[in-house]
Amino acid sequence: MSVTGGSRPAWSDAFARANLPTPRAIPGLDDLTPEWAWGGSVGAGVKVAVIDSGIDAGHPAVAGVRGYVAISVGDTDELVYDETPHGDLYGHGTACAGIIRSLAPACELYSVRVLGDDLTGRGLVFAAGLRWAIARGMHICNLSLSTDRPNFFGLFHELADLAYFRHLPLICAASNLPGPSYPSLYAAVISVAAHEERDPERLYYNPAPPVEFGAPGIDLDVAWRDGSTITATGNSFATPHVTGLVARLLSNHPGLTIFQIKTILRALAANVGHDDGPTLADGSKRNDGGKSR
Repeated sequence: MSVTGGSRPAWSDAFARANLPTPRAIPGLDDLTPEWAWGGSVGAGVKVAVIDSGIDAGHPAVAGVRGYVAISVGDTDELVYDETPHGDLYGHGTACAGIIRSLAPACELYSVRVLGDDLTGRGLVFAAGLRWAIARGMHICNLSLSTDRPNFFGLFHELADLAYFRHLPLICAASNLPGPSYPSLYAAVISVAAHEERDPERLYYNPAPPVEFGAPGIDLDVAWRDGSTITATGNSFATPHVTGLVARLLSNHPGLTIFQIKTILRALAANVGHDDGPTLADGSKRNDGGKSR
């Protein structure tokens, strides 16, 4: 989902330059390097479910999808699962898949279509898509969608915990609008909002959750339906940047738990402070520590 009119998505203010905190590094714990984490990795062997509006597998930015399921509600209100190939009803899922592919070109993409051509869907269908991904042994779920309906709080909390205990990271976009959204604000997930930097591997860490990580998501050129591209802004597009990096991480280091993944992402965040005089994206130096990745 995009935000227009020059406004920032909700929850992204923590990652604006003027507000960016500089958490102090923890010696030993925060001494990891990008080379150790995902250097040389292309995401091979990692199954990534994109739970969204579908994926245009033929888009040059996507270049193939390994598996599919489209979930809908039948005439008698039962859930219908169609695992034949499908396209993207809107373009949003293709945008997310293209970003993931740009960072982890060898990962295995799975299209879990739960949104319609107006980019809306039913909460039970969304939950069914997430449950399908958990049951099918995905290694990562990209969730650039959420629900603000309080009656789904418990259901998505249960699914987030189930994924957590199976070491399946749910990488979730915070809503572009203020207010709670699920599952993005649960502690068990990896929550993401947008920052304005251009480096696709530049992460920021927020020590005052619920949203913990920032990634590029403002005025990005992204893939869209029918082979096109658009310029878009939204937390939705920050999230697949983190998904792509985690795919590379898990390809290099299979079996990491969620808390280990979060620890590594924190260690590699560009705003985590060290005494080596960090360089910011504009080339300036901070005087209060930090590190550039």
